[in-house]
Amino acid sequence: MRTRTKARQRAVESLFEAEQRGVMSPEVFERNPEVNDYAIELASLVESNIERINEIIDTYSQAWPLERMPAVDRAIVRVGIAELLWRPEVDSGVAVSEAVEIASVLSTPESGRFINGLLGQVATLRSSLSAL
Repeated sequence: MRTRTKARQRAVESLFEAEQRGVMSPEVFERNPEVNDYAIELASLVESNIERINEIIDTYSQAWPLERMPAVDRAIVRVGIAELLWRPEVDSGVAVSEAVEIASVLSTPESGRFINGLLGQVATLRSSLSAL
């Protein structure tokens, strides 16, 4: 597995665990000091922009409101949106395909299709959403 792929997956796992435990990701990362800096950066981007990210999910996810979305899928989508909006050097296609790949490992095949569709919409609107 590539380094950035591992970092993305670790960010998702830490955000999932943090949500389940009711803590922030730094507390989760403290237990694993060898975690990649990019994973920490992505989790931090999500947590510092959570309201904007959730607003985007609510706006573009017609089929699954945020509260009905499985927790792991929420974490995957949040990391994908954070990359799309706050990491402009990351290619949109890469951000979307990596999220779908992570879903295939951590979630269900249906989740991959859902995540692909939602993040595909966000990727299409990337420049206008980033400006807000």
